[in-house]
Amino acid sequence: MELLRGRIRDYAWGSRTAIAELQGRPVPSSGPEAELWLGAHPGAPATVERDGRPVSLNDLLVAEPGRWLGERLVGRFGTRLPFLLKVLAAEAPLSLQAHPDAEQARAGHAADAGRVNYVDPYHKPELLVALSEFDALCGFRDPAESAAAIGAFGVPALAPVVAALRAGPAGLREAVRLLLSWPQAERPGLVAAMAAAEAGPVPADAALVRMLAGLYPADPGVVVALLLHRVRLAPGEGIWMPAGNLHAYLRGTGVEIMAASDNVLRGGFTPKRVDVDELLRVLRFEVLADPVLRPEAVAPGVVTWPVPVEDFALHRVEVATGSPQARLAVPGPRVVLCRVGKVTVDDGVGAITLGAGQAAVGTAAGGPLVIGGDGEAFVATCGVR
Repeated sequence: MELLRGRIRDYAWGSRTAIAELQGRPVPSSGPEAELWLGAHPGAPATVERDGRPVSLNDLLVAEPGRWLGERLVGRFGTRLPFLLKVLAAEAPLSLQAHPDAEQARAGHAADAGRVNYVDPYHKPELLVALSEFDALCGFRDPAESAAAIGAFGVPALAPVVAALRAGPAGLREAVRLLLSWPQAERPGLVAAMAAAEAGPVPADAALVRMLAGLYPADPGVVVALLLHRVRLAPGEGIWMPAGNLHAYLRGTGVEIMAASDNVLRGGFTPKRVDVDELLRVLRFEVLADPVLRPEAVAPGVVTWPVPVEDFALHRVEVATGSPQARLAVPGPRVVLCRVGKVTVDDGVGAITLGAGQAAVGTAAGGPLVIGGDGEAFVATCGVR
């Protein structure tokens, strides 16, 4: 195992405290710090030290794929790390978005050669585990509930949307199409009317609409938000976002692991391009019963959040002074992030001690991880068994 230095992304919605506090730096930071990337994504690859200088993890994978990834993973994913581990710190909402499945990504990338919606040929499922209380919108709720919620605002122009939702799941697509295709000139009036409603809406719905309307006063995504589950995660709870799941992070800090892709179809809360037709093609208009994932224990002090993909898996390890070390037999390569305290990680090739906010990486040549010390660490690996 060796020290891995991540890259901070300064997106405007980022926190000025969360990542700095994690790494023990002064707060507030000089600008927004939205994400800490710990992987080999070419957009911001993490680095390791070689001969006194930083070397991109991506370059090391390409130079020695068999050592870093192992022959099985090279055969499955090529010479790239298929996952990206992040710390995500949202002070303001991210865009309303969804991601394509693997087949859609391959076909879309081949069709537009990375120029428009599909910048790479990979899918982008995501798992986020909350480190703080985390507020998000995730997956369609029962259309009857959405119809009642929107109807309670008493906005006559939304009658066709309410009617479509009352038709049940079959009407979800039409409701989303109507909202995202709302005439540009009428959007400010629609959002203002929603924000002004007082007597009818459930207080939580009214508060959500007012918050979003204050940030996006001409965005029909403010109404689309009422079609989705409002999820408030406690620390340790997760949300799983497979292909076609419409979602938006609103506020909070979490550890996110995702397939290494940049393919995003946006639906609102952004000045960036919104391709309504392509988003409608990618979305899965299915009711999501419960978007929250609870951790499952797999060994003393070790939990995971099982997801049905081979690209990644995430474990959390908690160790304490005087307690047995944790042993985790997971396929390499491995990225380990220490969140609190101090932990020692040994893969049989080399051991490293990490403090809060530090990360390490190990190759596929390593054996089972043995983790000791007094703290908490997240371990990112491939999901291939």
